[in-house]
Amino acid sequence: MAVGTKRRGVVCDAQPLWLDAVERVLHDAGIEVEASTTSASDAVELMREHRPDLLVFGLSANGGGEGIETIRRCREASAGTRVVVLADEDDPGRVEAAFQAGAIAYVLKTVEPADLASAVRQAFGHSVYFAGTPFRSQPEVTRQAPDVALTRRETEILRLAAEGYSNGQLARMLWVTEQTVKFHLSNIYRKLDVSNRTEASRWAQVHGLLTSERSEAEDPGASVPWRTLASSQT
Repeated sequence: MAVGTKRRGVVCDAQPLWLDAVERVLHDAGIEVEASTTSASDAVELMREHRPDLLVFGLSANGGGEGIETIRRCREASAGTRVVVLADEDDPGRVEAAFQAGAIAYVLKTVEPADLASAVRQAFGHSVYFAGTPFRSQPEVTRQAPDVALTRRETEILRLAAEGYSNGQLARMLWVTEQTVKFHLSNIYRKLDVSNRTEASRWAQVHGLLTSERSEAEDPGASVPWRTLASSQT
């Protein structure tokens, strides 16, 4: 993208009030919203017409498989568009289905506007977690099982959580919200195929993370990348 050129976006949500709210957030994040709609079918047409860099798609609990199918159709219509799902529930099955359909990030509507803006920025900066799509980045990894790829931030949080820090303490140490910490922990559990903090801590012990040098994050004034990310799961 040329210097000074804004990324272009499209917003789709069944509730007009959310369209306005998301447009304001995207504007603050440096995204120029070219079109918005409350119609899923119109969203697909807008993908073909505008080929935007970003689609923020509102996924409602009562949308069922129709919303997931629309995400898939949008990605087929504009393969280069990154889809951020803005949803009102965090059901693991729906999260996974959204990723399978081509979404790059899943964000709950309960997040703060700044967290959504951060998720959008990180989606282009390769610092938010990615679904198994062509957009998947190759994050920096540390010592771990060969088939597990934790990002530096996930490794950092896993190590600190295993050392006994609470979510609230981690949030203060990393200068993020507790929802952001929960977001990372959910990703860690999913990647390690564990169900709770105890199992994740055991994994960290087995793979030597607790013997590593402590992160700069223990100093709130330290320079830590990826200050905030949007929440996706609790």
